[in-house]
Amino acid sequence: MTVNLPLPQKSELKPVKGFEMGIAKAGIKKADRKDLLVMRLAPGSQVAGVFTLNRFCAAPVQVCREHLAQEGRHGEIRALVVNTGNANAGTGEQGMKHALETCAALAKDLGINPAQILPFSTGVILEPLPIEKIIAALPAAVANLGDDQWLDAAEAIMTTDTQPKASSVTIQTPAGSVVLTGICKGAGMIHPNMATMLGFIATDAGFAPGLLGDLTRDVADLSFNAITIDGDTSTNDSFIIMATGQSSVQIQSISDPAYAIVRDALVGLARKLAQMIVRDGEGATKFMTIEVVGGKTAEECRLVAKAVAHSPLVKTAFFASDPNLGRILAAIGYAGITDLDVNHVQMWLGDVWVAKDGGRNPSYQEADGQRVMQAPEITVKIDLGRGTASQTMWTCDLSHDYVSINADYRS
Repeated sequence: MTVNLPLPQKSELKPVKGFEMGIAKAGIKKADRKDLLVMRLAPGSQVAGVFTLNRFCAAPVQVCREHLAQEGRHGEIRALVVNTGNANAGTGEQGMKHALETCAALAKDLGINPAQILPFSTGVILEPLPIEKIIAALPAAVANLGDDQWLDAAEAIMTTDTQPKASSVTIQTPAGSVVLTGICKGAGMIHPNMATMLGFIATDAGFAPGLLGDLTRDVADLSFNAITIDGDTSTNDSFIIMATGQSSVQIQSISDPAYAIVRDALVGLARKLAQMIVRDGEGATKFMTIEVVGGKTAEECRLVAKAVAHSPLVKTAFFASDPNLGRILAAIGYAGITDLDVNHVQMWLGDVWVAKDGGRNPSYQEADGQRVMQAPEITVKIDLGRGTASQTMWTCDLSHDYVSINADYRS
C-alpha cells in the first residue's frame, strides 16, 4: 500500500544528455528480475555523494568514499554500478574484495580505470555477495546502455519498495534550460543520518570544481535527511548527484544567476523523491508532515521534528486515527531542548488548534482531531514560541503490516 503515490510514467522521465543506463537480470536473489544497473557518464562529468554514518557501513560505501577521494588521481568518475538483493554489508575483507572485483570487471567492459567506478549494493545484510552472478551479468547491462531507461533503472534498485520511484524536471535559467532526472529506492531502514536510502540524480548542468560537493550536502539535508520511517539508519545509504555539463548552463560560483535556480530545482526534486520513500513506507497508510516553527535555531527545531516523527507511540496513534495528542507533547518535551518553556508551545493538527500555551486549547474538541486524523495526509504544526527558526520533516504511520513485512523480509 502507498499513500497518494502515483506510478511514474516512462514518457515523463527525461533523458539527461551525457548520461546512460543499462539493466540486467543477474539472479542475485530472485530469478528473472531486474537487479543490476550500470550508469555511464560522459567524459568531463562531475559526481558528488553523501553516505551513511552507520559504523557498519557496507563495503561498496567504503569503496565509493575512497574512489571519490582519489578522483583527480585516476580521472573523473565515469560509471556507477548498483545491485539489489544483497547489501554486501557485514561481509568483512571478502566484501571489500567483491566490491573491488565488481569495479574491475565493469572497468574492463567499459575501457576505463576501476577507480573511476562507484559501486552500490542494497538488500540483505551479513550474506556474501554472489560476485560470479554480478560479473556474468555486467556485459548484458553494458550492451543495453541507453538514455531513456530511467523507469527500468528505478525498478532495478528496488528491495521492499512496492513500486519504482522516479521523477524529472526541466527548468529555465538565464543561460538556457537544464534537465534534472532522479531515481531512489527505500521503504524501510529509513532515518536521517545521511543518507537514508539509495538516491541518484543526474543533471546536464555544469559546475566549477568544488561546487557540487557542498551543494549535494545541502540538498541532502533539506530532503533525504528530513525523512524517517522506522528510525533505522541502513548500512548502505547513499545519495549521489551527477552533473554531465552537457548543457549551455555552466555554473562558475554560487553568485552565478543560474546557481540558485538549479539549487532550488535540485532541492525540489530531491524532496519529491524523498517523500516518495515515505509514501511507500513499509505498511504505511498515512503520510505526515511535522512542521516546527518558532525555534531559536534550526537544529532545535530539527530535534523536535525528529522526536515527533520517530516516536512509535505517535506513529501508531496516527495509524489508528486516534487523536491521543499528548504523545506529541511528550515527544516535544524529551526532544532535548533543556530550557524549553512549555507554556509558550502551541500545536495544530491540520486546521485544528489543539494545544494552546502548553496545555489543551479550551476550544478543542476531540471530534475535530479525529476528523483530521482520518485523512491519508496530515500536518502537525508546532510553534515553540522562542524564535524565528523552523524545520520540517516527513514521516509515516506504523502499522501491523510493517511488522509482517520485516518479519518475512528474508523469506
